[in-house]
Amino acid sequence: MARVLTGTAELASTPASAPAEVGDRLFGLGTGGFALLVLGLMLAILAFLFAGALPALRQFGWHFFVSSEWNPVSGEFGAASSILGTLATSLVALVVAVPVSFGVAVFLNVLCPHWLRRPVGVAVELLAGIPSVIYGIWGLFVFAPLFADRIQPALTDWFGGLPLVGGLFDGPPIGLGWGVAGFVLGVMVIPFIAAVMRDVLATVPRHLIESAYALGATHREVIWNVLVPSTRRGLAGGIILGLGRALGETMAVTFLVGNAHNVTFSLFEPGNTIASTIANEFSEASGDLHVSVLIALGFTLFAITIVVLSVANAMLRRSARKEAAA
Repeated sequence: MARVLTGTAELASTPASAPAEVGDRLFGLGTGGFALLVLGLMLAILAFLFAGALPALRQFGWHFFVSSEWNPVSGEFGAASSILGTLATSLVALVVAVPVSFGVAVFLNVLCPHWLRRPVGVAVELLAGIPSVIYGIWGLFVFAPLFADRIQPALTDWFGGLPLVGGLFDGPPIGLGWGVAGFVLGVMVIPFIAAVMRDVLATVPRHLIESAYALGATHREVIWNVLVPSTRRGLAGGIILGLGRALGETMAVTFLVGNAHNVTFSLFEPGNTIASTIANEFSEASGDLHVSVLIALGFTLFAITIVVLSVANAMLRRSARKEAAA
């Protein structure tokens, strides 16, 4: 033992060669430079958006964020309908995507036969590579008619008469609106959330799972009492990743949301989002004020994304501190 310790001390005290030290310093400078480059790019984008949005913000002030007026001819602009649509479609997407993604991740880690695990895992990853315009076309020709003919009439019959939530299911049966756009958006973010959840669940030590089975636990008890508590923060991280993806999605939503500047609380009324408004109008913007308004919408989307992700990270850190203190 003494010999081993002596050998370790000799190894630690051996000075590194000069070329190795130079190589380590260059490697450290390179990686640090890349990290600072990312931070610099984010600050540059933020500065560009703020500078471009400044004329519109000076013109309309805080009314820009609460007004739903949108008339390029008279120069009246408000972002309320776009902000509301962005949040509504993202919320619908999470309602659709989170349970499905969790089910896929649990199946692949716990219940899936070994021979089927790789094909299903590869299929989930391939879904993430499909361009969003394909999802938009698919949703327009498949889900929009399905929502108009079957899903919306059924939901209106079941829930339309309920107080408080009945208004969510009003609207003409045209198959466009926050509901169908959020649904397709949910399908789009499933691969991202499911892949993160699958990898997180796979980090649970195998002996912990087998010990639970040895004590007589069922699959459901192992999932809810072992896997979920051990990976709560990682699962939440996957949901946050999906939410960030959903907030900024453009093409598929533009196909399906209806592109109308309406403030509505119905899932089946035509509406819009920040991304769809920018995509529709930027190439045809008339005048510097219109361009500035669209850049202000981009600045608003950037701010919403940063705030949502920061709040979610703060909640995760608070949860981690509580777990450490328990």
